[in-house]
Amino acid sequence: MKSGRLMIFVLIILLVLGIDVYAFQAIETATKTNSALATFAHAAYWSVSAGILLFFVYGMLNMRGSKNIPAYFKATFNIFITLLVTKATLLIVLFGEDIYRGVVAVAHLFNGTTGHVLPERQAVVSQAGLLIALVPFASFVYGTTKGKYRYKVHKQVLYFDDLPEAFDGFTIAQISDVHSGSFDNAEAVAKGIELINKQDADVFVFTGDLVNNHAEEIEPWIDTFKKIKAKHGQFSILGNHDYGDYIQWPSAEAKAENLHKLKAHHASMGFRLLLNENITLEKGGATIKLVGVENWGKGFVMQGDLNKALNGVDDKDFKVLLSHDPSHWDAQVKDHPTHIHLTLSGHTHGMQMGIETPLFKWSPVQYRYKNWAGLATENNRHLYVNRGFGFLGFSGRVGIWPEITVIELRKK
Repeated sequence: MKSGRLMIFVLIILLVLGIDVYAFQAIETATKTNSALATFAHAAYWSVSAGILLFFVYGMLNMRGSKNIPAYFKATFNIFITLLVTKATLLIVLFGEDIYRGVVAVAHLFNGTTGHVLPERQAVVSQAGLLIALVPFASFVYGTTKGKYRYKVHKQVLYFDDLPEAFDGFTIAQISDVHSGSFDNAEAVAKGIELINKQDADVFVFTGDLVNNHAEEIEPWIDTFKKIKAKHGQFSILGNHDYGDYIQWPSAEAKAENLHKLKAHHASMGFRLLLNENITLEKGGATIKLVGVENWGKGFVMQGDLNKALNGVDDKDFKVLLSHDPSHWDAQVKDHPTHIHLTLSGHTHGMQMGIETPLFKWSPVQYRYKNWAGLATENNRHLYVNRGFGFLGFSGRVGIWPEITVIELRKK
């Protein structure tokens, strides 16, 4: 591990330990009136916290370069994240109490109070904090067991002045970010594929990240994904993970062979892979252009060449672009001289955790990506960001469920 990464890793561990120490104060305060309970709770807290942290550190130090993530590390990482978020919630409650305690202490000093001016922690506050922390704990337990396969269909109707009449009502089914190397439930994935086919879409598109790193990750799932069918065909593009940039390869040739194999797997599933190119969809004597670029993303692979992909496309053509990373739309697409009506992206996963209600949408990923889920419109051009079909790293989803998008094109 390089020195820079090692330093970041050490800082993360120190931060986790700091959160552990701070959160422990709630356990200590909530159980202080019952010595037997306190002894058990203290031992359980530190045994679990120390054990999970040690397994996490061991896995991080020994897993680098491995083709497959060991099952023990997936479980450890899930527990690690679940407990970290739970403790962070508890920390917020304690910090709120500490602000109050600090204000009271300052007031006591100004009033000339002698002795212990800082109020003690109140057991009722710590107990309330523990109850509140049960909400994220339960949510993450659900997200790691059921939520990661809770496929949700998002339907969006878009209207265009220049859509050919024959394509009025044309539907596009989209999924993104399969990350097949993370799957651990064949039956659940198969139900997701069935749900895609139930949409009876005119065309199906996949917007990148078929695997985590290795082409072989999709091989056990080829027969499952080749069942996806649409009237006008199935089309796909590459995402940043498909290039194998996040692991060490024995040679440049091995890395190139992996990408070659992955491209062949797209064909095996019946997906027409678009590599900086476009194809024509015909219906009722009219046509629209489906354009696909390789990955282009700020801070990631930049193999996408939009101008090359638009070669032979007339400005009057109705155009749908497949581009994995939504930052491409902000950087190049929305202001491109060629009017691109609709761009379909993925990449963000909605960070696999957040809150979505009819009135409110939030995820930590919004601090990295302006457009991270759903529809955005600028300059009379649309971007739709799919929340992802699979999962990566954290083997779960909390509040941001795996998505199947269905977009209906309508003529104004």
